[in-house]
Amino acid sequence: MEFTHLNDAGEARMVDVSAKDVTARVAVATGRVLVSAEVVAALRAGSVPKGDALGTARIAGILGAKQTPNLIPLCHPIAITGVDIDLAVADEAVEITATVKTRDRTGVEMEALTAVSVAALAIVDMVKAIDPAAVISDIKVESKTGGKTGSWTR
Repeated sequence: MEFTHLNDAGEARMVDVSAKDVTARVAVATGRVLVSAEVVAALRAGSVPKGDALGTARIAGILGAKQTPNLIPLCHPIAITGVDIDLAVADEAVEITATVKTRDRTGVEMEALTAVSVAALAIVDMVKAIDPAAVISDIKVESKTGGKTGSWTR
């Protein structure tokens, strides 16, 4: 088995993607923050003591996508052309969906996952005074399009 992110000496390396075609690529990731009924009520009423939890999480998710290559060691810095963070308050959770787009040589799955993760962390930070037991769960890639391997959907 050949490892793509190791050189001949077995050392970590960033894969050379310069020969890959530039294509439009999109990745969608989702996750949840499980919260108490009290948090759900505060989010719906806009009365979270720290302020606009969902707005803060949305901005945090966008920043997370943009910072991915600084956080994931072998992730390529790419030109992100769009990030959408959708947050929905359900009866027991905040549902997070991140859609990340690029026109580049490598995909944006890691950027979408990072966006969801950072948005979830921001929600926990914003509601921890109400619910210190909030749980981040189910972060996963739902779909990706573009590149040599084409489309994939969970």
